[in-house]
Amino acid sequence: MKRIVLTFGLIAGAILSGMMLVNMKFIDEIGFDRSTIIGYTTMVLAFLMTYFGTRSYRDNVAGGVISFGRGLKVALLIAFVATICYVATWEVIYHKFAPDFGDKYAAHAIEKAKQKGATQAELDKETKRMADFKKMYRNPLINVALTFLEPLPVGLLASLISAGLLKRKEAVSS
Repeated sequence: MKRIVLTFGLIAGAILSGMMLVNMKFIDEIGFDRSTIIGYTTMVLAFLMTYFGTRSYRDNVAGGVISFGRGLKVALLIAFVATICYVATWEVIYHKFAPDFGDKYAAHAIEKAKQKGATQAELDKETKRMADFKKMYRNPLINVALTFLEPLPVGLLASLISAGLLKRKEAVSS
């Protein structure tokens, strides 16, 4: 199981990390909103590896049979490996290439509130919220935890779907 989890997890992680690098390279051109859409679309595509990895485990290791629980375990481990790659890539980008990310994100959030017609009181509240976020985000543990939480729902959903689709009580005869 370890080989399959690592292989498919690292493939998914490479997809996530590669797109994050491209996204961050062009963040000023594409903007935060489009970057978010591209990022989550990439997560969905990358977490397809939970399906392919679980199917590979079922067909090549488990003799064509897999329970929902075992399938979920394999898929979650693949998603975990991919998420670790995602977090590691972000930490390198953030600390080495984009230490001003918090400032840019805060400016974007405040500008977005202005465009929606926020009152001065609402803008003041958003400005304070963003200042608190930037301060909190400088804490490495919180930074890692928040980054880990970004792909987590997508990975969990992909794992549940994969385990459900691939469960099989008896081997299919050829």
